[in-house]
Amino acid sequence: MSRTLIIGASQAGLQVATTLRELGDDTPITLVGGETHLPYQRPPLSKAYLAGKVGLEGLTFRGEQWYRDNAIDLVLGEKVTEVTLPTDGSRGIAITAAGRPLEFERLALTVGGRARRIAVPGSDLDGVCYLRHLDDAGDLRSRMDSAENVVVIGGGFIGLEAAAGVRAAGKRVTVVDIADRLLARAVAPVVSEFYLEAHRRRGTEVLLGTGIEQIVGSDGHVTGVKLAAGQTLPADLVLVGVGLQPRMELAEQMGLDVDGGIVVGTDARTSHPAVVAAGDCTVTTHPDHGSLRLESVQNAVAQAKVAAATLLGVVPPAAGIPWFWSDQADLKLQVAGLNSGYDDVVVRGEPDSESFSALYYHDGQLVSTDSINAPRDYMAVRKILERGGNVSPAAAANPDIPLKDHLKAIA
Repeated sequence: MSRTLIIGASQAGLQVATTLRELGDDTPITLVGGETHLPYQRPPLSKAYLAGKVGLEGLTFRGEQWYRDNAIDLVLGEKVTEVTLPTDGSRGIAITAAGRPLEFERLALTVGGRARRIAVPGSDLDGVCYLRHLDDAGDLRSRMDSAENVVVIGGGFIGLEAAAGVRAAGKRVTVVDIADRLLARAVAPVVSEFYLEAHRRRGTEVLLGTGIEQIVGSDGHVTGVKLAAGQTLPADLVLVGVGLQPRMELAEQMGLDVDGGIVVGTDARTSHPAVVAAGDCTVTTHPDHGSLRLESVQNAVAQAKVAAATLLGVVPPAAGIPWFWSDQADLKLQVAGLNSGYDDVVVRGEPDSESFSALYYHDGQLVSTDSINAPRDYMAVRKILERGGNVSPAAAANPDIPLKDHLKAIA
């Protein structure tokens, strides 16, 4: 009887287990994770959970009874430290830090990533926080109560989402980023400029093109952030949001191919035939965008479904159009498609109205949208991309014609 081991009790890990059962697999499944919490949603940690709008019960995917009902052995609070792959018909075995052996014939790695750390003097002071796990978010939320001055290092999605929540709680917030614009790796300059002005309108100070020289403190607790230019910002709480590092240690120990992530094919299979991987820890090759690692719920879920199908030897579901969202205060960004390699941007609507879309093109072909408080644009572009259609830049620029009207001409 085949036994499946899933390392990483993440959303991708839970989805692998769920899909295996949905596809009719009734063999043993073990899902192991280093955290003590039942698998939970991560996106709300920097949004609704940080703002106190949702509690732990609102984050948890399934209750304990669901795992029992579906014969999924859940092992929590134990990190896998070593894996021996199956050879010559023998079972593989994973060993946890507590010494527990977990046997398997099939293995899924859904280990995600860790928050990227900064290496400056004072980065180990009390009050310097990161936001990746539920415990991180709980710690940050409790510290906010007594904080007055909060510095957020990093102008990416996590940093800006958290900054918006902290600012909404009435704290003085400063965002510092070494790049010359916000979300520089993810969006066009027009969208960066919009978010800069939007956050400033809401009372957040934003400093760009600014490096961090030191985090200063007193009696072991942070008191400020010294910038490379010499200025020291007062801070009794610092949140570092400078990206994610995929967890590759187990893959490297097993001798799997890694290259900025665990390398997988379109079938989610790694370089070992008995091992699949899914989620933030993976990197794959896209026909148009080359080597690609996506950090999104949609990718984690879709890739996990493919991984489960691959383990069972059935045809995996077709890949969908990548999508993503970000909530920053009352600004909802919805992204459909991938904009890397774009050569033209069409803006629909007025950014100053805080409801508009940036449509990305490559050689005249629509490839992606960033829609801020414009859900109709987002849904229309997503459907157009799913159907393999196009809307010319000139037509898309006309705000008097809804994008959904262009769907009629697409079979």
